[in-house]
Amino acid sequence: MSGGERPELAEVPETALWTLWHRAVEARRPDTVLEDPKAVELVDRIDFPFAERFGEGALVSQLQALRAACFDREVADFLTRCPRGTVVGLGDGLETQSWRVDNGRADWLAVDLPETAALRERLLPPDDRRRILACPVTDPGWMDEVDPARGVMICAEGLLMYLRPEEVRALIAACAERFPGGSMVLDAVPRWFSARSVQGKLRNRHYQAPPMPFGMDADEHGKLAGAHPAVTDVREVYPEGGRGLLRALLPLVRRVNARPSVVALRFAGS
Repeated sequence: MSGGERPELAEVPETALWTLWHRAVEARRPDTVLEDPKAVELVDRIDFPFAERFGEGALVSQLQALRAACFDREVADFLTRCPRGTVVGLGDGLETQSWRVDNGRADWLAVDLPETAALRERLLPPDDRRRILACPVTDPGWMDEVDPARGVMICAEGLLMYLRPEEVRALIAACAERFPGGSMVLDAVPRWFSARSVQGKLRNRHYQAPPMPFGMDADEHGKLAGAHPAVTDVREVYPEGGRGLLRALLPLVRRVNARPSVVALRFAGS
């Protein structure tokens, strides 16, 4: 680590560093499942005890990379359909997706809490197509910054678990209403994992995961359609590829109901 930016973040914003670290750990591998040189660059620029605080588990890093790849595939598909559309990253943290799948024409909007948005602005300065907005994702004001004319894809990666269930429902409903014809991709932790986090039982020697009040098992995905009548399609996005034993286990994991999941939603057109 070269040393440089020294972030001081509260427990939920600090998860931006956790996910960045694990993407970078995986990206450094010659057999990586996620090419992410920007994440490696950021970790080298940030003065933070990543390994000591978050650990260096190869399995965790690969799982985080496979999750990110699920979101990447959905965004890439959206950009094929709407090449000049807008991709909104809610709770975007230090996500580097726009460097992995950008098509050179899309607009990108990162929405996050003020302290995280300020860190992102220092490390990933905005440009002509990449904007940063300091705004809580539960404040619908961020929607006024999105032009829906050329299509909208909303990414909520590693976010909804930190909201209350009623906030999750309200956010999906507001997006469905404001962005007809749009898409949304989100992820969820299973209920047992949510419960353990709320009880403070997800920790290692130096790091305790913040409470995650929203959890959802795989057989509950259909309930997301109940957030708003305009939610017309709900489907799971399964991780693909993988390395080693995990590659063999992924098809079997699909049979487990209480597992993490990535879900894509479509909204009805106007």
